[in-house]
Amino acid sequence: MRVRVFYHDRCFDGASSAAVFSRFYRERIRDDVDFVFTGLLHRVGALFNEDDFDGDENAIVDFKYSSSPKITWWFDHHQSAFLTPADAAHFERDQSNRKFYDPDFKSCTSLIALVAEQRFGFDPASVAELVKWTDIIDGALYPDARTAVEMREPAMRLTMVIESTLSSDLLSRLIPLLATKPLAAVLQEPFIEPLLPPLLERHHRSVVVLRERTELKDGTLFFDVSDLELEGYNKFIPYYLHPEAIYSVGLSKSSFRVKVSVGSNPWAPSEPVVNLAKICERYGGGGHARVGAISFDVSHKDRAYKAAREIVDELRASVRAKP
Repeated sequence: MRVRVFYHDRCFDGASSAAVFSRFYRERIRDDVDFVFTGLLHRVGALFNEDDFDGDENAIVDFKYSSSPKITWWFDHHQSAFLTPADAAHFERDQSNRKFYDPDFKSCTSLIALVAEQRFGFDPASVAELVKWTDIIDGALYPDARTAVEMREPAMRLTMVIESTLSSDLLSRLIPLLATKPLAAVLQEPFIEPLLPPLLERHHRSVVVLRERTELKDGTLFFDVSDLELEGYNKFIPYYLHPEAIYSVGLSKSSFRVKVSVGSNPWAPSEPVVNLAKICERYGGGGHARVGAISFDVSHKDRAYKAAREIVDELRASVRAKP
């Protein structure tokens, strides 16, 4: 039996969702199974290739919905989970009891753990540490920006590894360990531990770069690091540097996309009121009410920059308009 698990690539919640799903499936559905893990990224154009759905079962976790009949399991918690109204309608008609959506969950990992427990009798105690930390990391539940930026906890360091890797092989090796080992032990694995020193150095350099490049006005930060290899920067650095900020908009670039990241400060001096997922959806992106992103073709930096500046202007106007 071969089960292919598609997950949100370069994302701690995505990898953790794949880990918890695979452990639940092996314990409560069937144990004679080989898992194949495949990362998915938000990019311009088609997000799915039907030919990739080649497992005896195919699951998607922490990523957008596919109406393909080959997809037998789906879990997601993003507000922008459906590419089209037709996909949303397809999900509503589904009677399989194997596709689940709830945008109120802080992480997809915690959604999978709860559904697996309540509907399939899975004991989530074995993955309690993983569930706890995906909620903290994906839900930005740190006590303060300093905690989020100092990267002391094993889960936060693993997040750094996951978000920076360009190797699908690394995550395929890592995901089964997330399902079975304490996070501190995973961090000490021979193929993980040597990656940390250069990543921590890069992290510290990114703090310096963002300090130099952030522009704060009307409660909204803007920065452009698209000329540097910094797409995986810690998204809390802007609020660590500027605790008075409410929103941030950042432009970054990788080999396959230019990314506009839109976020809100979890510790903001006044409550963010703009739904950022709705803004990002207008440009073909999505996310959550408090954080979102848009991907542009790597050759369309001008379009990405224009969108970023428009969003900055809109957010600054919303702050000025507040009584």
